[in-house]
Amino acid sequence: MNRGLLAVGFDFTNAPADEFNDWYDLEHIPEREAVPGFGACERWISVDNPRHAVATYDLAAPDVLKGDAYKAIAYENLTVWSKRVTGMCARLLRFEGEQTLPGSAEPPVGAGGLLVNAMNVAPEMEADFNAWYDEEHIPALAAVPGCLSARRFVGGAAIPEGRKYVALYHLESPDVTYSDAWAKAVDTPWSARVRPGFQDRLRILAKRYERAA
Repeated sequence: MNRGLLAVGFDFTNAPADEFNDWYDLEHIPEREAVPGFGACERWISVDNPRHAVATYDLAAPDVLKGDAYKAIAYENLTVWSKRVTGMCARLLRFEGEQTLPGSAEPPVGAGGLLVNAMNVAPEMEADFNAWYDEEHIPALAAVPGCLSARRFVGGAAIPEGRKYVALYHLESPDVTYSDAWAKAVDTPWSARVRPGFQDRLRILAKRYERAA
């Protein structure tokens, strides 16, 4: 089975920033790091809005989220602290899916930035969209200087608050996406053809979260 991903995004505008970060750093992330099958658990902060946060959890397989160890700390078993903090936040994204490209590649160590692209696609354009992503888009962006990895994930059927497709790009820094090489890679005739089929698109450019001293 392919590797998996859990990605969660929050708007924590209405939560105290210190409590939000303490909850993530001192309880939420450590709980998940202790679950067998969880790999890199990373936090990111939006470049455009410092009150938008993303957490990415790499999984040995998507089924890790169906295991008893994860169920014991999630869903109806969330802690009182988790319920209080998330109750003050608006959820931007929750995605559970399987890595489809490139193979079983793991996230790089030391990335300074992350680009998250999540979306659904018009059904009549899905075949062309997937061919474009696999054959042109991911390889082109992976070759841009400063892009450390480019990975694709596919979830289950689209749900009202979610997206079926997610791509993660680990970057030396968020500035990589402002380069001429990046612009050239994303502006192609094939890209222009599939873009009208994008639905519910969520794009978050983020920098690595660093806990305040």
